[in-house]
Amino acid sequence: MKITNKVYVVTGGGNGIGRELVIQLVNRGARVAAVDISEAGMQETVKLAGSLGDKISTHIVDITDSAAVEALPEKVIAAHGSVDGLINNAGIIQPFVRVVDLTFPQINKVFDVNFTGLMFMTKAFLPYLLKRPEAHIINLSSMGGFLPVPGQTIYGASKAAVKLFTEGLHSELLDTQVHVTLVFPGAIKTNITVNSGIMTQEQVDKQDMGQFKMTEADKAAEIIISGIERNAYHVFVGSDSKMMNFLVRLAPKRAAKLIFDQMKSLLK
Repeated sequence: MKITNKVYVVTGGGNGIGRELVIQLVNRGARVAAVDISEAGMQETVKLAGSLGDKISTHIVDITDSAAVEALPEKVIAAHGSVDGLINNAGIIQPFVRVVDLTFPQINKVFDVNFTGLMFMTKAFLPYLLKRPEAHIINLSSMGGFLPVPGQTIYGASKAAVKLFTEGLHSELLDTQVHVTLVFPGAIKTNITVNSGIMTQEQVDKQDMGQFKMTEADKAAEIIISGIERNAYHVFVGSDSKMMNFLVRLAPKRAAKLIFDQMKSLLK
């Protein structure tokens, strides 16, 4: 689906990939409803959009609050007149620990944000998207949604749920005008660790991440938008995601061991 003159809703629009998506979409002629729980983050996004900031409406919404999400489509339509696309980008990671060391509140929070919130947003906006001449739903899973990452097992399970949910949605909507795209980011250079409450910025700065080749957030957004315009089924973001998708199909046990060797130093 083309970007120009369309209205997109972007969750997690106050930072990281979400912020870059918002800015790049308005630069390509779209209008955007940015959704986030951080008002300061959203204000910064609008500021960074410069003269195109007036094409962005901001909505402070907790996507795990079903009542707030159900009220959101009418607010977006009031601001922009219509809605053509939904990009479910918001997500958090878990502490870098084994499952045995996670608390149930930590487990529930990861699933609430990464899967349940995404599902709430999809359910709320889908009836409106089905009324449009053409529309698009874009859901962000993760490389961890098709490949086990030790220390992120619950996160990976939530993103695997996003994968199957999105693929099922795609099949259900094949005979409609609503396109569905599933995105698998690899390691992306964002502040998700801080935003997830896992580490302080000072702790992140001290981490040795030199062994990981990370994709910049603006490049990730560029790849995702290209996928939107191609109505892609799957979009792999980063050379690591592309490579591991190939390897996990060819030799799944070897792929799992490779990721373990890369990630074991981060386990507490």
